[in-house]
Amino acid sequence: MWVFYGLFSAVFLGLYDAVRKKVLNQNPVIPVLFLSSVTNSLIFLPIVVLSGKKIIQSEALLFIPQGNIHLHLLAFYKSILVGSSWFLAYNALRKLPLTIAVPIRSTSPMWTLIAAMIIYNERFTLLQWLGIITVLGFFYYFSLAGKREGIHFFNNKWIYAAIGATLLGAASNLYDKYLFTSYDRLFMQAWHYFYMTLVLLPLVIYWWYSNQNAESGFSWSFFIPLIGLLLVFSDFLFFYALSREGSLIALLAMIRRSSVVISFISGAVFFGERNLKRKGMALAGIFSGVVMIILGTILDNHL
Repeated sequence: MWVFYGLFSAVFLGLYDAVRKKVLNQNPVIPVLFLSSVTNSLIFLPIVVLSGKKIIQSEALLFIPQGNIHLHLLAFYKSILVGSSWFLAYNALRKLPLTIAVPIRSTSPMWTLIAAMIIYNERFTLLQWLGIITVLGFFYYFSLAGKREGIHFFNNKWIYAAIGATLLGAASNLYDKYLFTSYDRLFMQAWHYFYMTLVLLPLVIYWWYSNQNAESGFSWSFFIPLIGLLLVFSDFLFFYALSREGSLIALLAMIRRSSVVISFISGAVFFGERNLKRKGMALAGIFSGVVMIILGTILDNHL
């Protein structure tokens, strides 16, 4: 069922956030963002080549068809949208505690939900609504927890960066609903990674020349390609769930952002972050809301 693919996607996304935080604690944003994007591209490059040479047959799970100019433009637009969101999110994650930055990003389902109801005419059961309201309420509770760590949400530019990334992420989710139900999902996933690398290339060139006569602060880590690998797994499962018949983008976006649970545990165990009791209460509320969403989906499909 598409709900469970969404859950596995959330697991990989939570690990992705934790590894990103570890790398960004010691490195500037732009080279990390670019190199992780290169990793994504390199994973799909042999699949695209083998599909083009018909070594991977069209009926195979990993077959990627050739696309026309229209399809490539759609993938390019997605790369611009996602690249802008990533740039803001990486900067926010570098400057904010993991247990603050990731929950803010997790409010994107709220905006996805509102837009999905308007654009895609999605409707939910009572139990699903209760789960959605519960999750969104406890996301807000995180903002109150932030004040105890001296982070004032309306006077901190990195909070605004996280909010900007969240809104762009919500827009990307809606665009994904169109792309991955209308076109080949692997084509869109692979080519938006390729174009992402091209979009980020001018930034990394500017960063390189700006730091030629100064310490760049960058140090290579094998965790950098791991960022890209974890994202590929998470995206693959999310896009597959999105392409399944009957999937709801608002619910999938909500389920995927339950990755905050893994991020919270990582922040507590590996990064020594504070105010864990209040944040733990919020996470318990989020988890209960996700359970209600899943139960509502299962019951609705079997009635």
